[in-house]
Amino acid sequence: IWLPRPLITAGGYTRKNALKRAQESEGELIAFGRDFIANPDLPLRIKHDIPLNPYDRSTFYTPAEKEGTEKGYIDYPFADLEKTKATTQ
Repeated sequence: IWLPRPLITAGGYTRKNALKRAQESEGELIAFGRDFIANPDLPLRIKHDIPLNPYDRSTFYTPAEKEGTEKGYIDYPFADLEKTKATTQ
């Protein structure tokens, strides 16, 4: 009912099934929520097929009790692209 207008879907996508869905469904965009929180470099990870950091739902939307104790949004590691390239070549 939505086409030809853009449609955004999200929820439970992996790299593999998101790419497949995007290729098969013209006008459909794929969104990542929880995985984006845990992977600040998600587009890079998807492009280079780098494993995703697992997310910790218990840290979503929780304030720090005191300064310096933040957990969740700011402490997920970025992928080491140079290391990834070296191991895949």
